[in-house]
Amino acid sequence: MISRGLLAVGLLTASTSATVYFTENFDDKWESRWVVPSKWKAAEEIGEWAHTAGEWFGDAADKGIKTSQDARFYGLSAKLAKPFSNEGKDLVLQYVVKHEQRLDCGGAYIKLLGPELDQASFGGDTPYQIMFGPDVCGSTKRTHVIFNYPEAKGEDKNLLIKTDVPTRTDQLSHLYTLHIMAANNSFNVLIDGESVREGSLEESWDFRPPKTIPDPEQSKPADWVDEEMMADPADVKPEGYDDIPATLPDSEAVQPEDWDEEEDGVWEAPMVDNPDYKGPWSPKMIPNPDYKGAWEHPHIPNPEYSPDPKLHARATEVTAVGFELWQVKSGTMFDDIILTDSLDEATEYAKETFWKKQEGEKAMFEKAEEERVEKEKAEREEMKKKAEENGEPFEEGDSPFSVSDMEITEDEDEDDEDWEDEEEEDDENSFTMEL
Repeated sequence: MISRGLLAVGLLTASTSATVYFTENFDDKWESRWVVPSKWKAAEEIGEWAHTAGEWFGDAADKGIKTSQDARFYGLSAKLAKPFSNEGKDLVLQYVVKHEQRLDCGGAYIKLLGPELDQASFGGDTPYQIMFGPDVCGSTKRTHVIFNYPEAKGEDKNLLIKTDVPTRTDQLSHLYTLHIMAANNSFNVLIDGESVREGSLEESWDFRPPKTIPDPEQSKPADWVDEEMMADPADVKPEGYDDIPATLPDSEAVQPEDWDEEEDGVWEAPMVDNPDYKGPWSPKMIPNPDYKGAWEHPHIPNPEYSPDPKLHARATEVTAVGFELWQVKSGTMFDDIILTDSLDEATEYAKETFWKKQEGEKAMFEKAEEERVEKEKAEREEMKKKAEENGEPFEEGDSPFSVSDMEITEDEDEDDEDWEDEEEEDDENSFTMEL
């Protein structure tokens, strides 16, 4: 296992022109650098972090931190050696995430925090400058990229990317990288070194008012024809069309032998659909010769728009990094964080940490999966055998696990509801979720 200090020195030696603001590979002294917020929530609501290599790994001595209790909030922050801003410089935020628990609802994102941070009270209401990383709940699975932009219109200054960024939800480690480029105010999100979303900062977030607006002096002409199809004037409704009834008495129905007209009234055959009935008549449609297409409102330059050449400078006096999370099912791991102004630096860091462990971790996971499948198969066969001995039915889909193993308890369900309420409050203060 490479120590935090030696790795940082190696990186700085490799590229003296780059600046590494922060690294963390969670060695045995990690707790001396990180602070759990004691004033954020009641103690019983705060989950404990485990220092572990996980259930499957590439190096048993190389540990990360892992959420260890279900239905808990998790908070943690670490100060940088000194504050920094990235005006005029690239910014790269990179870290490793692994969901060993088959995550179904929970966050795994990291935040860059400013000078107003009180580590003891750090939580969902704490202002942040950048929030980046996976967020999963039900069918919503995305990688958050949220920037605080004080000049944004409206009360919410935390701006979500317009188009959701995909994420990974399997049980292996994945490398998440956010690269902001100063030269052209652009960005790139990479997972395991592969780009999953890139583009212009201005076009991908609502930082600035639109460049153009509909011309208030223009409106659609009264004679503008925007109906693409029209009724065929030559198509005439057939004579007697409306006289065809929708239903008819069933000609095959027979009055029951025990029908008593004095008691039951006059017998009437039940009604059935009329095969000749075609519904309300309407003429066939033909192309409209006067169709001009959809009218487009002419645009003019927006007088309120002005470009911001410093959109890339989303880190302004960053003093710390932090995790502020909720997890229904614990088991998410974090490791190998780097904050720098060089993508090359972050790439080299990943080579010395993340990539060295991947093959071993994958092999160990696949072996564990094979053993799990074999165990379940054996338990299923044992269940089948016992059912046959007792003369009881057995379905091939029956699970070897008891219902109690799989059911969510009422307490957990209440915790989920509490989280939904909590999250709505955080939306107003921290970010907008689309759950």
